[in-house]
Amino acid sequence: MIDEAKIQVRSGDGGAGIVHFHREKFVTRGGPDGGDGGKGGDVIFIAVPNLNTLVDFTHLKQFSAQNGKPGGPNNMTGADGADVRIKVPLGTVIKDEKTGAVVADLTVPNQEVVVLKGGRGGRGNPHWKNASRQTPRIAEKGFPGQEKSLILELKLIADIGIVGVPNAGKSTLLSVVSNAKPKIAAYPFTTLEPNLGVVEVGDRRMVVADIPGLVEGAHMGVGLGHSFLRHVQRTRVLIHLLDGSSENPLADFNQINAELALFDEKLAQKPQIVALNKLDLPEAQEHWKRVQRELSKRGYEVMSISGVTHQGTRELMNRAAALLATAPEPESFAPTEPLYELDETKMAYTITRQSNGSYLVRGENIERAARTTYWEFDEAVARFQRILVATGIAKALEDAGVKTGDTVFIGDYELEWSD
Repeated sequence: MIDEAKIQVRSGDGGAGIVHFHREKFVTRGGPDGGDGGKGGDVIFIAVPNLNTLVDFTHLKQFSAQNGKPGGPNNMTGADGADVRIKVPLGTVIKDEKTGAVVADLTVPNQEVVVLKGGRGGRGNPHWKNASRQTPRIAEKGFPGQEKSLILELKLIADIGIVGVPNAGKSTLLSVVSNAKPKIAAYPFTTLEPNLGVVEVGDRRMVVADIPGLVEGAHMGVGLGHSFLRHVQRTRVLIHLLDGSSENPLADFNQINAELALFDEKLAQKPQIVALNKLDLPEAQEHWKRVQRELSKRGYEVMSISGVTHQGTRELMNRAAALLATAPEPESFAPTEPLYELDETKMAYTITRQSNGSYLVRGENIERAARTTYWEFDEAVARFQRILVATGIAKALEDAGVKTGDTVFIGDYELEWSD
């Protein structure tokens, strides 16, 4: 699925108004009768429900509306230029490439948005006639249209999103509970694009999306992270699928939730069901009690399933449907409002050497990463250390003089520095 494209669009120029005087037999001094020019065509985007990819824009990248026609004699107004109507999938976000501002967010079936207005037609010479100017020889040319470079981003509109590390069994689960037929194999990154399926629970129909596996650093774009994460933003309920055959499913859980929070803190606040998959395997059965105990203590609803044997899959979807019934509607973003752009102020941080010799690190993103880290797990701590390195904070602390054994505060969290 192609879910991002760059295109050039241009609205039409207005037609020219003309200078003309009435000509008629036996009328020696006909007055001004130059017609106005027609309006240039608009650039209009339309959200079409039966489209699910931006593949058409890989070849067709330039769109231009028609120019307005010039005015004619006898006060004839020129014809308006034809609009260019661009069909895009439901869920398309349109951004101005230059400023990053959101021009439109198409979330309603058959929604139409005028992105660029055509130029106004020029006025003909009758507009300048007055008591002292009976034969004006003046008119306007048409006003030019507008031109923009736009970025189109497709965000799937799904009720439920299935997230997890690569090879957790997301595609298998989707194929079991819905009519979708995603590619399935026993190696990571089988799914390189989101898959959609429709699940029926009683009289409710739910659209479920299998989001490709997220890896560490996804919030920074690692492993196509941004492309995958944006598809989670419109979902209302998350099923967090854990790989029961993993060495440490709890560490995987921490990694994915941290990536969600670092990309957009609202993602970590979505209703979430945790499901340990592959219960048909002995290692998953060994993990189950610990996973259930630890995550239940943190307030998560935890279930166990096997996508291969279908054990627990129907119960999982029943519970997801119940959560969906009370989940808030996806947020609608107003045009001209920035949408998940990389905010340098959030990435910024400060380091202060305190009077007691400790170091204080402040910064919105790094403090958020600290809040989402399970410090009792060695893998989670190691991951947080890698975040310190990736963001440059580790080197900045070393440059500030930090040594092994020193106390470092990340927001409200007290850590002992170690190489």
